[in-house]
Amino acid sequence: MKKLSLITLIATILTLAGCVSSRKVNYLQDMKQNSQIELEHRFEAVIRPYDEITVQITSSDAELTRPFQWNLGTNASNISAPEYLVDVDGNIDLPVLGKLHVDGMTRLQLQDTLTAMLKQSNIISDPFVMVRFKSFKIFFLGATGGKAVTIPNERCTFLEALALAGDINVYTDRSKIAVMREVDGKITTRYLDPRSSTVFNDPYFMLRQNDFIITESRTLKTKRDEVTYWMGWMSSIVSIASLVTTILVYTTLKK
Repeated sequence: MKKLSLITLIATILTLAGCVSSRKVNYLQDMKQNSQIELEHRFEAVIRPYDEITVQITSSDAELTRPFQWNLGTNASNISAPEYLVDVDGNIDLPVLGKLHVDGMTRLQLQDTLTAMLKQSNIISDPFVMVRFKSFKIFFLGATGGKAVTIPNERCTFLEALALAGDINVYTDRSKIAVMREVDGKITTRYLDPRSSTVFNDPYFMLRQNDFIITESRTLKTKRDEVTYWMGWMSSIVSIASLVTTILVYTTLKK
């Protein structure tokens, strides 16, 4: 009976150790099967100073749109959508139309504005305008190492950014992952915890272009120190298991 109790104790210790580790690293631990969460914060990217955007203007009359295109060579078909860098005041300078203030506009709002301007100025009667963000990047610093992640569209959530970055390692403190961004000329920071479903309704869950995600290590130990620590524990557990096995075998043979 005592031998069985000892084995049970060792198994319990191993199980508890695994549970503690899971609680530290598993995502969305309070999510249930088929659970639904109403999102309180919706986000659509807006154009800001220093953003790069492309503006494609087409029409049934290709000749009318020629001033708004970039010809990349002698081949007339080698045409690309022009790229514009938003200046510090939030403006872009368009051919024919001139300077336009775009700071704070969504890409759809800019599309509608340009369409209306082209029609009202009798420049193009049937314009089709397509605006895209060329540079939408999220930056990572801290325990995961420094990297810039390019977002394939203008919508990116906190969890999507972590996935695109290749996830964060087990040594990262998930209880306080900082999202840092510039708002009205000020740097603001919020801490998000992806282990809880409450992260979905954090106002910083929907990321903006040029946000920083900053991570910290769970302890002051280096990765090598922590590996050594857990290897020591595993060695001790194996030694105890070997000792118990030896005692059981010896007892059995003695009988």
